Amino acid sequence: MMRVVFYYVAILGLVAVGTIYLFWPPVIYALYILIPYIAIGMWDIFSRRHTVLRNYPVVGHFRYILESFRTEIQQYFVEAENEGKPYSREIRSLIYQRAKGVLDTVPFGTKNDITKVGYEFSYHSLHCVTVEKHTARLIVGENCTKPCDASRLNVSAMSFGALSPNAILALSKAAKHGNFLHNTGEGGISPYHLEGGGNLIWQIGTGYFGCRNKDGSFSKNAFIEKANLDNVKMIEVKLSQGAKPSHGGILPGAKVNQEIATIRGLTVGEDAISPPTHSAFTDAVGLLEFVANLREISGGKPVGFKLCIGLRSEFMSLCKAMLKTGITPDFITVDGAEGGTGAAPVVFTNRLGTPINEAVSFVHNCLVGVNLRHRIRIIASGKLATEYDMITKMALGADMCNAARAMMFALGCIQSLRCNTNKCPTGVATQDKRRWKMLNVEDKYIRVAQYQENMIHSFLELLGAMGIHNPKDLHPELIRRYTDIGNSKSYAEIYPHLQQGELLENKIHPAFKDDWNQATA
Repeated sequence: MMRVVFYYVAILGLVAVGTIYLFWPPVIYALYILIPYIAIGMWDIFSRRHTVLRNYPVVGHFRYILESFRTEIQQYFVEAENEGKPYSREIRSLIYQRAKGVLDTVPFGTKNDITKVGYEFSYHSLHCVTVEKHTARLIVGENCTKPCDASRLNVSAMSFGALSPNAILALSKAAKHGNFLHNTGEGGISPYHLEGGGNLIWQIGTGYFGCRNKDGSFSKNAFIEKANLDNVKMIEVKLSQGAKPSHGGILPGAKVNQEIATIRGLTVGEDAISPPTHSAFTDAVGLLEFVANLREISGGKPVGFKLCIGLRSEFMSLCKAMLKTGITPDFITVDGAEGGTGAAPVVFTNRLGTPINEAVSFVHNCLVGVNLRHRIRIIASGKLATEYDMITKMALGADMCNAARAMMFALGCIQSLRCNTNKCPTGVATQDKRRWKMLNVEDKYIRVAQYQENMIHSFLELLGAMGIHNPKDLHPELIRRYTDIGNSKSYAEIYPHLQQGELLENKIHPAFKDDWNQATA
């Protein structure tokens, strides 16, 4: 047993040093190695926390040392181009290349198995077209006093606190430079969002950070003050997110410094609590009335909500509430279960929520089924990195897309998976000043803007190759997936769809009927 070996080495080492010392005194310096070895070994043997160390004193530490940089070994030396989770090396490299504005082509053909089950592809057209650049923009809130001119691709929700000051500043400057939107995340509007000058989607979560009273309830006055800032173009009420649906969060009071306390409307040292649900409303009608109120007191800016689809009857209840009240949001952000976050319980991340494609298709069809689709924009959010991701989401019914982790890669993120430790090596997802100060804002904001611009360019180019003149002409039949060896089906065959107004009629598609009957406003 290694414990016995440890004792032998320690005893023999001491005897050897003592004997050799009589003839060669400098050997005494060997004690600088031998004494720490003995001290660590004795500590390990009598420790009650780690059985491995008790059985393998000293050498057992190598197990934990190797484990500490297992991710780096896997990423740099083991994983292939199409491996790596949640984003493969190929996808990360593509984002880096587009952000830097360098060559993003590949030699020698695809490395993918293009006939494996689950593989998605589209047919091209012999009649290629040139897609006008203006089709990459659209209006959100057409009936609002202050509608928003938005890009088809924007920065998804990432809070200050989860991201560093320099990361937020770089994203905001990129949004201004590239004329796209930057979602604040539920952490509130920080000085870094405003300093960058980018157009913002202000997200309001269950903690009402930035518009809360001392008891944690919604503050109308605080909301009005911030909602009327010129930078704020849209307002999003967050119901849930894909990475941890129906789960709140706590930023420990020890991390709530003066800056974060001021931004979020907290007291220094007080826990920043995000409950699982909102306190400003309790049901579907209440949510819509809250949306209408926010739209009014913001001066007529577009207001919508974000959610990860869970129980289908609950979203259908929202649809019934829209019919009952006549109130509709200007947009709905659909977050997929693939979505990311800085920290989430493993089982919530792995086992709850609806994947983005299924969720977007469902939301789109529900709105079509109640004749409200034309009044509401759908924003797809969840593991989106390439122009083909945009194509698939819009074919299923989305009007525009949000990307979060892809924007982080453009900032310099290397997928070290240290977001929840405050030790992000690139200074993107940390509040450690020594780390985030090294993130060069002037360089990184250009990279983010270039990535977004190159994505839009490639998106329009891909549309043209498919013979599509406008993103609004995309439809499920254009996307195919292998469901069996040698057999592919279109999205139209995979995902059930409704006809205009079908949910208001007696004959309803079986995939929707039971949930619709259970739903109530």
